[in-house]
Amino acid sequence: MPTDCISFKKTGYFSTLICDYLDEKPELQPFYNRFPKLDNFKAQIDEKAQSFNLESRTILVESLKKQYQHIEASELTIQNIDALEHKNTFTITTGHQLNLFTGPLYFLYKIVSTINLSKELKTTYPEYNFVPIYWMATEDHDFEEINYFNFKGKKFHWNKEAHGPVGELSTDGLEAVFNLFSKELGTSNNAEYLRALFENAYLKHPNLTGATQFLANELFKDYGLVIIDAQDAVLKKQFIPFMEDELCNQTSFGSVTKTNEALSGAYGIQVNPREINLFYLNESLRERIVLDPDSYRDDLYKVINTDISWTKTEILKEVLEHAERFSPNVIMRPLYQEVILPNLCYIGGGGELAYWFQLKQFFNKVEVPFPILLLRNSVLIQSESQNRKLQKLHISNDDLFLKRNAFINQKVREISNINIDFSEQKEVLKKQFDDLYKLAEQTDKSFLGAVKAQEVKQLKGLDTLEKRLLNAQKRKLSDVISRMTDLQNELFPNQSLQERNTNFSEFYLEYGEQLIPQLIKNLEPLKGAFLILNF
Repeated sequence: MPTDCISFKKTGYFSTLICDYLDEKPELQPFYNRFPKLDNFKAQIDEKAQSFNLESRTILVESLKKQYQHIEASELTIQNIDALEHKNTFTITTGHQLNLFTGPLYFLYKIVSTINLSKELKTTYPEYNFVPIYWMATEDHDFEEINYFNFKGKKFHWNKEAHGPVGELSTDGLEAVFNLFSKELGTSNNAEYLRALFENAYLKHPNLTGATQFLANELFKDYGLVIIDAQDAVLKKQFIPFMEDELCNQTSFGSVTKTNEALSGAYGIQVNPREINLFYLNESLRERIVLDPDSYRDDLYKVINTDISWTKTEILKEVLEHAERFSPNVIMRPLYQEVILPNLCYIGGGGELAYWFQLKQFFNKVEVPFPILLLRNSVLIQSESQNRKLQKLHISNDDLFLKRNAFINQKVREISNINIDFSEQKEVLKKQFDDLYKLAEQTDKSFLGAVKAQEVKQLKGLDTLEKRLLNAQKRKLSDVISRMTDLQNELFPNQSLQERNTNFSEFYLEYGEQLIPQLIKNLEPLKGAFLILNF
């Protein structure tokens, strides 16, 4: 299967922050621990081994075994769970929301990146074991972000009133989505598999946690993936000291605020901390905890949009007795992950890594090792037919990633039999006006304004002429331009990355059982480039 790649920076789809991280710019080094290179993992192993004790391992394994009681786990997954009890076993983790039917394609790429890095580390460090983890964001409450998926240009939407953590949401109502989706699939063997996969996940499990757990396990169990639901009373108990600190001292707010000040000048900020970065969970409720601004006391806590409140003594008692009712937000969740897992590396998208960079000082303050941060693999899948068309139209991978107008203009210039780039003429004109400026300086400086006005007018005239000629050529080449833009539309739906739009089912329908094995075979997490994969 032919593959190619393009640098993340060259795609134009990744932030300056991420590109500078991949380039290992010195100014970013204070905001992370170790760069993701194979040689750096030994020091990460040694650091994590000192902080993660055998009791935490036992608690983790017992919790995972309980979560897997109703899942048909593979032998490799069972072995991986058992291995976590041993001090030479570490995790590689990715996390994702409970998107309907996995949501966009990059769900797969995150997990494949995690599996493949675990395998690569085992080859390099055979005396250790490495377990790929998918952390389900069961406590998240952004239902609007997860309640749909795209298939062949159509949006399949789950219409439902939703409150509280999404993992607890009943799957009632998904039969309607299934019926609509089923009609679009056809009758092939691959279609029947997708139909059964959706039905078994969403129509045979009572809530979204169970459905997503089944789905991810079904897709990746052969590769030993371990799926964790951290909304677990036993696991939450290990996080109690950090939740107490958050409630009493607001350590995260102070640390992250300082980091944001250092980061904001060059890169901007992904998330802003609250004074208290915890939610309160109860039935269909997930709301922020705040220090009550209307109270005459300075130790009264309340849950916004409710009548729930506590004194400091009362809320600390609630944490001790019901740790599972407290939920970390985006600032605290990464810390919770690193407290309950023997984790070495977090794999995420650009937006995720951006907020992780804001947390290094906070981790230092609470004395928890900061994981290695790795940008997940990104992939553009091309069919044989699309690849042939690209070659016939002389469209390179670099061309494909151009934004629409730049793509059209560049291709028109390339295939035209006349030169529609007036850059040279503009340079000649500027040099001529440089001489006129010197002449005005020597004779009468009051003419400098007139010279400038004339320069602007003539350069604008060249711009206008260039655009008119380019538009005329576009009309002349409208047929070939149409074929080119149609092809780019296929590969970049809605003029965005394929992986951020299209659901895996569209490619499974075409390629079936070979889809995930081919991703496993071709994705290289440490390569640091955007992969173009030709099926």
